[in-house]
Amino acid sequence: MSSSYVDLEAFRATPLTREPFEFLAVPGFLNAEACAEINRDYPKIAESGSFPVAQLAFGPAFQKLLDELAGEDFRKAFADKFAVDLTGRPHTITVRGRCAAKDGRIHTDTETKLITVLIYFNDLWEAKGGRLRLLRSPTDLNDMIGEVSPELGAMVAFRRSDKSYHGHDPFEGVRRYVMINWMTSDAAARRELFRHRVSARAKFALSLLKPRSARKAGGARA
Repeated sequence: MSSSYVDLEAFRATPLTREPFEFLAVPGFLNAEACAEINRDYPKIAESGSFPVAQLAFGPAFQKLLDELAGEDFRKAFADKFAVDLTGRPHTITVRGRCAAKDGRIHTDTETKLITVLIYFNDLWEAKGGRLRLLRSPTDLNDMIGEVSPELGAMVAFRRSDKSYHGHDPFEGVRRYVMINWMTSDAAARRELFRHRVSARAKFALSLLKPRSARKAGGARA
């Protein structure tokens, strides 16, 4: 495996868009070799929704990515870029494997999130839906400042604010990404992970009610 998966130099060299909220996108945040290694060890996820890493099984390359995301160099690079003091701020990491038709509604993220980072792991993206849009308003998906195709190795990050509207056109199917959030407090981080754990357990329980053939198909698509 290569010495580092994330390209922090490319990240540092990419300017922020500052209005109406702060964000940036780096298409090649992970190189092709890194993506191949991580995708090989990516968790098998058959349901939609975000899953805490503690509830997932994965291989060593994916663990290496998680270690980098939790590292001091990664935290400092984002703190410097967004001019936010992240010293002592907890983070959460969640993982998605599939998108449901209801996902993508316009929102800003909760007030307990300071910075959101999304790293994508999907092959060439040809669908109209599922492309993340950074927006000017809470009502119009076409009133966008920028659009990010969720393709292999792409990263988008933004500082949460009352204007950090984002969403995407409906898409149903495989849509992989890892999300890291720096949170306002330990209590907020615990609440966020608890919410995802409860949701994941509910989805797993519902999946057991599906016919066996449907469960196999869902697993194969992840």
